[in-house]
Amino acid sequence: MRILFATSNPNKVEEASSVLGKSGHRVEQLLLDGEPPDFDEPKELGLEAVAVAKIQQALGLIRGTRLEGSAIMVEDSGIFLDAFDDWPGAESSDVEREIGLEGVLSMLSDGRQRGAEYRAVAIVSDGFGMWVGTGVCRGRISDEARGDEGFGYDPIFVPDDGDGRTFGEWGEGKSSGITHRAKAMNRLAELLGSPSR
Repeated sequence: MRILFATSNPNKVEEASSVLGKSGHRVEQLLLDGEPPDFDEPKELGLEAVAVAKIQQALGLIRGTRLEGSAIMVEDSGIFLDAFDDWPGAESSDVEREIGLEGVLSMLSDGRQRGAEYRAVAIVSDGFGMWVGTGVCRGRISDEARGDEGFGYDPIFVPDDGDGRTFGEWGEGKSSGITHRAKAMNRLAELLGSPSR
């Protein structure tokens, strides 16, 4: 199945392609007039509500175009710090932009617990059916940023199932399936099965 991923992040498209490609699905970036779509995100409602809002908006944007009827994918993810109640969650990108990784590290420097988890919600819809995959990757926040691979909080997130490196140090290892996004995509691959078109 050809799946158009509504994201402005090429790293996400690459990761989705590597996971869903194993099941025979082809993932491409959704571009409208050469640009990725921009969405209104109800972040205060949480990751799943943001993903549902994005899929509804994406389907609306392609209605009446040559892309109508295409399978569309959206994904929303965030990091959740054990030291705080359900935060930053759906607001992860805003928090990173406002205070940066150094700001997050300084908030944990007073001995607060450093446990954390990445969570992802990925949805595919063709306008008729909707398939939802979720994934969680447990880990901890490092003492300092390390590595320049990946994006977001990757340089300060050390996965429990890893080898002690941050995701920012893992150029080659993130396709192993342990990331929150890979787990959500693997669940989608199970739900979608082998492509029929």
